[in-house]
Amino acid sequence: MKKRILGKSGLEVSAIGFGCMGLNYAYANTLNKQEGISLLKATYDNGVTFFDTAEIYGPYTNEELVGEALSPIRDKVVIATKFGIKLEDGKQIQDSNPAHIRKSVEGSLKRLKTDYIDLYYQHRVDVNTPIEEVAETIKLLIKEGKIKHWGLSEAGVETIRRAHAVQPVTAVESEYSLWWRKPEEQLIPTLEELGIALVPFSPLGKGFLTGKIKKNATFEKGDFRNIVPRFTTKNLEANQKLIDLLEQVAQEKNATPAQISLAWLLAQKPWIVPIPGTTKEDRMKENNNAAEIQLSADNLHNINAALSKIKIEGERYPKELEKRTGL
Repeated sequence: MKKRILGKSGLEVSAIGFGCMGLNYAYANTLNKQEGISLLKATYDNGVTFFDTAEIYGPYTNEELVGEALSPIRDKVVIATKFGIKLEDGKQIQDSNPAHIRKSVEGSLKRLKTDYIDLYYQHRVDVNTPIEEVAETIKLLIKEGKIKHWGLSEAGVETIRRAHAVQPVTAVESEYSLWWRKPEEQLIPTLEELGIALVPFSPLGKGFLTGKIKKNATFEKGDFRNIVPRFTTKNLEANQKLIDLLEQVAQEKNATPAQISLAWLLAQKPWIVPIPGTTKEDRMKENNNAAEIQLSADNLHNINAALSKIKIEGERYPKELEKRTGL
């Protein structure tokens, strides 16, 4: 697996990481603990050194799974986790006050079976806690050796600038893919200016860009996609034009639509590291092989030209979840 450096931080990771959330959270077809551990070990054996989880996934069970799987190889991997969302009366609430951050980091360290966290993200911006106060708390945690680097998830560019001025930000996590390109407007230029890496989650459009989800797809109870507007039958059918494009390029490259989607992301900037997730070992290997696919300037021009004629239908989040992003 090729390597990449996250921004100016010097933190080296595999060119493609692994998003752990779906192993036992948010989707219907989750794995039991032993299956999850086996897949994480196989992912490392396949060259991945960058693993992404969060306190709220489960909550807590995802970090526990990652900790058990990776603790034997802790010095060989980079673990990212997140703070700032808690459950209150069954609802997710943003909370990044310093006391809560300290409580969160201690819990994550214990569950991850480690004495440091490589990359610690604020999961969502907390409007009740100034980002400068969050950054000062992170600065102290770095001095204490509990975390090595920090980042922000789904934050707006002004928040990123304010945070970075207090404690340099290593990476920003954001949705970014062939069917969600909004980060190109402000986020990516800002990150390039500041020397901050971009870690795209949902780089395969929550599975859509694999080409396996057809217009009449249905999802089991408990699957997050049931509430995502882009996954209605009407929108799935309308967005099939994007899959047709990917399949055409994939055929030319002897690859799969998923691999072309990931290769396209990698070709955008050398400091972009996508974190696809899966519960299947063959899909994991397929995703990782995308790092070997080279898209030429002509390939990229043709893809972008074709994309400009395709209107993606449906919002990426329900309104109440979109309100929590880009602050």
